[in-house]
Amino acid sequence: MNLIVNGEQKEFNENTTLQAVICELKVEDKVMAAAVNMEIVKKDQWNNYIVKNDDKLELLQFVGGG
Repeated sequence: MNLIVNGEQKEFNENTTLQAVICELKVEDKVMAAAVNMEIVKKDQWNNYIVKNDDKLELLQFVGGG
């Protein structure tokens, strides 16, 4: 299945959860917020949220600055 993750096309297995995508990308310690097709998915739903072919994911991390 194809997903667009932060603007890049990536390949994943069918019936994959949002949490599994984040883990497979090895960014679980960095991602603070996630949106699928421009809709925020709450962190407590990541384990149950099944992504679909051609979904557009935005995985966001907070960056401090000054």
